[in-house]
Amino acid sequence: MDREGSGRGGQGDPAEVPRVSLGELVERLQAGDGRAVARLISWVEDGRRQQLRDAAEALNPLAGRAQVVGLTGAPGVGKSTLAAALVAVWREAGHRVGVLAVDPSSPFTGGALLGDRVRMQRHALDEGVYIRSMATRGHLGGLAWATPQAVRVLDAAGCDVVLVETVGVGQAEVEVAGLADTTLVALAPGFGDAIQVAKAGILEVADVFVVNKADRDGAEAVARDLRQMLHLGEARPWQVPVVMTVAERGEGAERLAEAIADHRAQLEAHGELERRRRRRAAREVEEVALADLRAELGELGRGEALDALADQVAAGKLGPYAAADQLLAEVRGRG
Repeated sequence: MDREGSGRGGQGDPAEVPRVSLGELVERLQAGDGRAVARLISWVEDGRRQQLRDAAEALNPLAGRAQVVGLTGAPGVGKSTLAAALVAVWREAGHRVGVLAVDPSSPFTGGALLGDRVRMQRHALDEGVYIRSMATRGHLGGLAWATPQAVRVLDAAGCDVVLVETVGVGQAEVEVAGLADTTLVALAPGFGDAIQVAKAGILEVADVFVVNKADRDGAEAVARDLRQMLHLGEARPWQVPVVMTVAERGEGAERLAEAIADHRAQLEAHGELERRRRRRAAREVEEVALADLRAELGELGRGEALDALADQVAAGKLGPYAAADQLLAEVRGRG
C-alpha cells in the first residue's frame, strides 16, 4: 500500500479530502490506490455525521473479508511492540495487514496524542502494511467513534488482517471486544495481577491472553494466576490460551499468531464468527440510531424542551421516565 498518511501522526491530509468525491475515492481504493486509504480514513475521522453515513453505506458491501484482531492492555505492557512483532509474522506468511492504533486525544489539537508508533517504523516502508493512529476525541471505551468505519476502509482495501490497538484497559475499555473477531489482552509482570484483570471485567472478553516481557521476574506467576482464574471461571467453548512473549525480540510472536489462527478456526467451525459479526452489526445499528436520536434532541433545543422537562423532574412534578416519554413524543411528532 502507498504509505501516504502513515508518517503524519495519523492525520493524513485533511486539506485534500474535500477535493475528491467519496465515489471517486472508493473507486480508487478498489483499484489498489493506497493513497485513497489515507484520504478515506481522514474522511471518516473528520467525524461529520453525513460523511460517516455516506462512507459506511459505500464501504459496507466491499468489506467483511478481513480478520479483525483487537489488542488491549494497560499502558506500558508493550502493546505496540507486540503489534509490530505480530505484523512481522503475518507479513512473512504473505498477509496484507492494516494497523489502527487508537490513542488518547490531545487536549489542544484533538489529534492522536502519541501519533504513529515509533516501534512500528520497521514496517513503515512495507507496501503490504498500513499503519494509522487515530484519536479517541473523548469517546469512551478505548476506541474512536470512527474506528468501525476505518476498519471497513482497510477491509475494503484488501487487508487480510486488521489489528486494532486500543487505549489502556479497564471497565470502560472492553469495547474492542465488540469490534474484533479475536480479542487479545496483554499483561506484563509489574503491571497488575490476574485478580485486577478479573475485577476490571477483562477476563470475560479475552479470547487470548498474552503475558509480554516474559523474560522478567514474575512473568510465570502472572501466567499461572491467569490460568487458575480461567479454570475457576465459567465454562467456555474456547479454552482461552495464555501465551508468553518477549515482543522486543520477537519471541513467542509465532505462537501468538497460531493461537489467533486457532481461535478463528474454532469460531468458523461452530458458526460463532457469523454470530459475532451479527452482534457487531446490531450494536453498530443501535449506536447509530442512538446518535441520530441525540442529534434530533439537540435540534429541539435544550432550552425549549429538555431543560423545561428537567425543571419539572427536579421539582418533583414529573418522573424521569414520564419526562423521557414526552421528549420522545415530541421528537416523533417532528418526524
